Amino acid sequence: MLAEAAPPRDIADKLAELKALKAARSFPDAVVIGADQVLDLEGKLYSKAADQEEAIRHLNDFRGRRHKLLSASVIVVGGELVWRHIGMAQITIRDASDAYLEAYVARNWDQIRHSVGCYQIEGEGVRLMSQVSGDYFSVLGLPLIELLSYLTLRGDIDG
Repeated sequence: MLAEAAPPRDIADKLAELKALKAARSFPDAVVIGADQVLDLEGKLYSKAADQEEAIRHLNDFRGRRHKLLSASVIVVGGELVWRHIGMAQITIRDASDAYLEAYVARNWDQIRHSVGCYQIEGEGVRLMSQVSGDYFSVLGLPLIELLSYLTLRGDIDG
């Protein structure tokens, strides 16, 4: 999809769909939720950092700039895709010092290495941010309100 210059939202959506369809093969009678998130900085997609040095490079790229987090969620029932949603949040990373970013990554590496943005809004990562707009749960990686609404309408959870 990258080679075809697919839009970031389509990439997030497809990754979530592929995860759900794969899991649904093992659990054919289950309601399967798949989710994935991509980070788009002015058209460039970022993946999870491989190591602390790459995390620092990513945060330097984000510093003083606004990026988008696109969090896709899909539901598969009986091997069929029945629902999809893409939530979005926009985050501006403040112009923190090099020393702060390096210390931040060192202190938080075990948690942030699993995050595409090298931060977690529910932890110290919020200190990196100067502005957040959009869906909070999309920052966390799952557009939870829309997902719960759909599951309630389907009758899978009590309303």
